[in-house]
Amino acid sequence: MEFSNNQAIYIQIAEFISDKIQSGELKDNEKIPSVRELAVELEVNPNTVMRAYEMLQQQDIVFTKRGMGFFVQVHSSDKIKSVRKQHFLKEELPEFFKKIKLLGIDFKEIETYYLNTINSESGN
Repeated sequence: MEFSNNQAIYIQIAEFISDKIQSGELKDNEKIPSVRELAVELEVNPNTVMRAYEMLQQQDIVFTKRGMGFFVQVHSSDKIKSVRKQHFLKEELPEFFKKIKLLGIDFKEIETYYLNTINSESGN
């Protein structure tokens, strides 16, 4: 994982774990990597990973089992999707609309790019 300078590392780690949950790589009630394991894997301080896990716990994405570690909360993928969707609609989409207006791009052109992207991702 490569970290961006635009966002705190612990937030990027939380996003990384959220991506794994949303993609189905980590499933409901499944144990996630320990703080130490993930810190070694990502080459970061364990305190940074712990901060990310605490953030996910506050968001009800993961939970702890005493002495066993952190686990994926049931329906957390749906929670992540809902939060990300609201963020996209309220924060990113208005910026997108502003840019397409300034650049004079019409919706037909956007639709073409969208369909090409979706088709190439599905292997068609």
